[in-house]
Amino acid sequence: MSAIERFRMSNEFIPAAKPIIGDEERAAVDRVMRSGMIAQGPEVAAFEREFADHFVEGRETVAVNSGTSGQHLGLLAAGVGPGDEVIVPSFTFAATGNSVALTGATPVFADIEPHYFTLDPQAVRAAITPKTKGIMPVHLYGHPFLVDEIEAIAKEHGLAIYEDAAQAHGASWGGRPVGTIGDFAMFSLYPTKNMTSGEGGMVTCVNAEIARNTRVLRNQGMEKQYENEVIGFNSRMTDIHAAIGRVQLTKVDAWTEKRKRNAATLNAGLAGIEGLQTPRVADGAVHVYHQYTIRLESSERDRFRKALHEEYQIGSGVYYPVPNHRLTSLAGFAPGLELPETERAAAEVLSLPVHPSLSEGDLERIIEAVVSVSRAGA
Repeated sequence: MSAIERFRMSNEFIPAAKPIIGDEERAAVDRVMRSGMIAQGPEVAAFEREFADHFVEGRETVAVNSGTSGQHLGLLAAGVGPGDEVIVPSFTFAATGNSVALTGATPVFADIEPHYFTLDPQAVRAAITPKTKGIMPVHLYGHPFLVDEIEAIAKEHGLAIYEDAAQAHGASWGGRPVGTIGDFAMFSLYPTKNMTSGEGGMVTCVNAEIARNTRVLRNQGMEKQYENEVIGFNSRMTDIHAAIGRVQLTKVDAWTEKRKRNAATLNAGLAGIEGLQTPRVADGAVHVYHQYTIRLESSERDRFRKALHEEYQIGSGVYYPVPNHRLTSLAGFAPGLELPETERAAAEVLSLPVHPSLSEGDLERIIEAVVSVSRAGA
């Protein structure tokens, strides 16, 4: 009996993403609730140390209440503000451009390269002006940006690099972990990420000054109670969220390996389908498959997505259907801008389930469904 035949008997839905919360996380939350220390306390401090040691070679790390807060505060802590420009991709979640705009600086959108969906170094070079303060590439879908080329451009022009590592826990380039490359990096801990704290983010910092600035900004502008130094924010992480994150840190490596195995299974099963491109991995890159993103001809993408959902009960996602430079909220920063590779990717990408909860039968069913949908359109 094929996976599709078994599905038709069970009618079970395969979601595109599935957060994993177990008894250990529940027990950790209960421990915090019993302690009486709910807000930013010892759990947060421990989580910061453990996250730093686990992912970023001990870089000083600051916990915040969301990835977007981390990106915003990291930019402010690094000195980005009005009059500055930061080069960003348009093919990403809006938080990347939003965080720059929220500092009073200008997001400058650049095109992506076609293989890994990350900033095109030549497009970055062309976007540099005398106002450019830094470059904020995204390690998209769990694949690192083209570090060597972007670093060379930044060094040549005296620019900072700020990493958007929201989707890339454990990824690396040439043996260097993401989160250790820029002046700061932001990791998201949203529920669908490779690990979660329920909600939250981490800012990993190149030096003590940026780390201190981030800590002050997250806590109403003060490091010591009632000694406010600057106008700040309430972006603290709670001990409840930190306790969840600490447990997830003990599991994330196994989950990442499962994502890689799942991706390898999908690669093998989907190889050779005409008009379908499986994810590529650059030499020297470690991809952690936050998303398993295929490319289809634009005329086929939406048909595939609809058929997978309606006929085979398989979830999928389009990340991201509207480039940032065409969003109502951000289009004013990019009048008349044309980014052909970004537009093409937005019309062609489809992310299939790759999360660690997938069984072998689930993977078989995904492959059989994609093959069937492909044949139906031939």
